[in-house]
Amino acid sequence: MTQSTGSIRFILNDREIALSAVQPTATLLDFLRLERRLTGTKEGCAEGDCGACTVLVGRLAGDGLVYESVNACIRFTGSLNATHVVTVEHLAAKDGTLHPVQQAMVDYHGSQCGFCTPGFVMSLYGLWLSNDNPGRAGIEKALQGNLCRCTGYEPIVKAAEAVAQARPDAVFDPIVKVRREITAKLKAIHSADTIRLSDGETSMIVPGTAADLAELLAEYPTATIVAGSTDVGLWVTKQMRELNPVIFINGLEDLQSVGETADGITIGAGVSYTAAFDLISARYPAFGQMLDRLGGQQVRNMGTIGGNIANGSPIGDTPPPLIALGASITLRSKAGQRTVPLEDYFIDYGRQDRKPGEFVESVFVPNLPEDDHFAVYKISKRRDEDISALCGAFRIALDSAGLVTSARIAFGGMAGTPKRAAAVEAALIGKLWSEETVNLAQAAFEQDYQPLSDWRATAAYRMLTAKNLLLRFFLETSGEKAELVRFEVTA
Repeated sequence: MTQSTGSIRFILNDREIALSAVQPTATLLDFLRLERRLTGTKEGCAEGDCGACTVLVGRLAGDGLVYESVNACIRFTGSLNATHVVTVEHLAAKDGTLHPVQQAMVDYHGSQCGFCTPGFVMSLYGLWLSNDNPGRAGIEKALQGNLCRCTGYEPIVKAAEAVAQARPDAVFDPIVKVRREITAKLKAIHSADTIRLSDGETSMIVPGTAADLAELLAEYPTATIVAGSTDVGLWVTKQMRELNPVIFINGLEDLQSVGETADGITIGAGVSYTAAFDLISARYPAFGQMLDRLGGQQVRNMGTIGGNIANGSPIGDTPPPLIALGASITLRSKAGQRTVPLEDYFIDYGRQDRKPGEFVESVFVPNLPEDDHFAVYKISKRRDEDISALCGAFRIALDSAGLVTSARIAFGGMAGTPKRAAAVEAALIGKLWSEETVNLAQAAFEQDYQPLSDWRATAAYRMLTAKNLLLRFFLETSGEKAELVRFEVTA
């Protein structure tokens, strides 16, 4: 039996919490509603899609404190050490005066049945704290992860636009007034010591350092590693899986670094999509545009690029562009480190080149040469916050005569793993970058992929779309105005 050492300590609104007994798969939503009776936070989808359960979680970032909207339904309580959890109950003043965000929702009729309203309020509150002048695009981005079935979004957006004029230093605000105090408390709570909690049957562990994580995986090679829980959370809420032991790594500073060199960028496995967004967008704009469509804001605040890679999903959105860019990953264990090209990490469906005791430590993305053409296309039924039917990434280099000198094309959703289109690449290299070359290369897709039919798309649709995306890439990089070729698909 693992001996319990330490406790999960965090601040909930204005109260300090210390939990010495926590089930590995206990969710923040259940803790709030069932144990603390904070029922303003609602359960809707229980899979991180609807946003009714949105709360803010403040975490230390350098010397400051960053508040982010998260889905409480798939956030595990064990991941909250040294954080500040803020629920909708904390916004209004003690005399009942509504917070400006809440009052704007009233004034602009932003609620009908009201079930989704607390989640919208918390997402808008997070935006209000972080952005003085978000504009309509910024507001819509902040609300990507919040769904409303009866009010409609226009009144909610108008409320957000109106409240942007009322700033924290001019009004009551439960966070702005005590931000320094909360920061100091979280620094006092934060520790590099490993926390182990066990009841004799289940156990959860929060390592203090990456070295501790390597030691723990040598001891528990089959443990479930949880970073953002945007996928693992659904194993629990939808598949009812029992996970034991669970190791939470979202607080590991060793995995939170983002570095730039003359050769490229290195992203720690614990860096969230949100934290990596600015750098990725600056270096690889097409990749950044795709990240804006990966889940809602809450998912991007929680989910990590390292987790998206480690999970090995054939429809993970980040591996295709990373493979096209020539990325590599560093794997770490108690025995040391090794680096492998990302495209070689994916072996087969559900199988990755990760030995027992290893974990993904970081991903290195080389610079994109100035003259290379690069694009990423995500195809989904809904533009925002939807799973991909397929995701394609294209990168080519041309010489002065317009001949293709190199090509890297990768797809997710077309095979059991994220996979390069080697035959298509070979059909392009050495040829003139022309519509005729592209038309001939399209036939090579059948050599590279045998896609499946599922509820997201049929095999025929996937193959047709992949071919058309190559043509789209050509049209966008050549400046021609030719129409997309229409392929006939038979049932």
